[in-house]
Amino acid sequence: MTGRPFLPYGRQDIDETDIAAVAEALRSDFLTTGPRVEAFETEFAAAVGAPFAVACSNGTAALHLAMLALDIGPGDRVAVPSVTFLATANCARFVGAEVIFTDVDPATGLMTPDTLRDALDQASPGPLKAVLPVHLRGDAADLPGLSRVARGAGAVLVEDAPHALGSEVDFGDGPRRIGDGRWSAAATFSFHPVKTIATGEGGMITTADEGLAARMRRLRSHGMERPIGADPWLYEMREPGFNYRLPDILCALGQSQLKRLPAFAARRRDLAARYAVALAPLAPHVRLASTPDWSRPVLHLLTVLIDFEAVGRRRRQVVEALAAEGIGSQVHYIPVHAQPYYVQRYGPLDLPGAAAWYRRCLSLPLFPAMADADVDRTVEALSRALGLE
Repeated sequence: MTGRPFLPYGRQDIDETDIAAVAEALRSDFLTTGPRVEAFETEFAAAVGAPFAVACSNGTAALHLAMLALDIGPGDRVAVPSVTFLATANCARFVGAEVIFTDVDPATGLMTPDTLRDALDQASPGPLKAVLPVHLRGDAADLPGLSRVARGAGAVLVEDAPHALGSEVDFGDGPRRIGDGRWSAAATFSFHPVKTIATGEGGMITTADEGLAARMRRLRSHGMERPIGADPWLYEMREPGFNYRLPDILCALGQSQLKRLPAFAARRRDLAARYAVALAPLAPHVRLASTPDWSRPVLHLLTVLIDFEAVGRRRRQVVEALAAEGIGSQVHYIPVHAQPYYVQRYGPLDLPGAAAWYRRCLSLPLFPAMADADVDRTVEALSRALGLE
């Protein structure tokens, strides 16, 4: 290990304004279910251009609430890219639905209209209720194309967007922000510490559907609602919900972090541009994951695709060599269809795009507090680890 500070692949950026915001919340009358929840929702909706936003306890809860509010249940099917975190697929199983795993573009890791069509053609019969494109790393999937395929099958899109806060798209009709509700029934976000803004744990769902937003708000708090004009202690539950509330303390941090989003986004873009220049000499053995033409990302992950076989290194050797120089890395992700639970349920699947992505991917450090020199240090260490110096 070197004497220099360890560079994780991602981390939160907390400053004195964030600390002051939390301290102010701690001194207030509410630690949870208070006014900061609605304020954070309003500010977040404005930040992504969505009509409505619903705060919840984490990104997995956000996906679960979306499934519940869309009445997805036993006998239904949900299409999910195999290159994602477990929660994207698990949210379908939470409500008793079956998962259809789609392949991905091996250069971007993203579900495409073609991989979605192929998966639906090969799937067993049954109603498709939702398609969950993942905006992997912060790069956006082809929302209009996926929407057309989904609509043709009688389904809606739910964008799994924890990586894509601040990202924009332009599908020929001008720039739009991920999560604005143009192409999907809902979009979900996460505020885990490695994400673009942090609340410790936390999630948000955005939607253009007022009724859907109202139902998700009920479901995040046990399904309770208070009838207008009723006795002040009275509440009713017409369907069971969950305790998926986000406390005021964490909303205070979220509000403060949201004010810093423009600076976070600009710094992430600057660092990504520096990586692109620094990594160029390592081609063709190393290259950045591809960005689709329509995507204007604020990258959450800086993922490179490495031809480990060509350089004669195993990925574990490279990860350990980087760690020895004080540089963290991670693999995003192990294809979910290969997890034992899903193999047992659906049998082995042949998804060559996902396999190719997994075989080559490695995420390098990317977070706003990094210095320009940290990018150079990382690429130099990667070059040594691969024997390319």
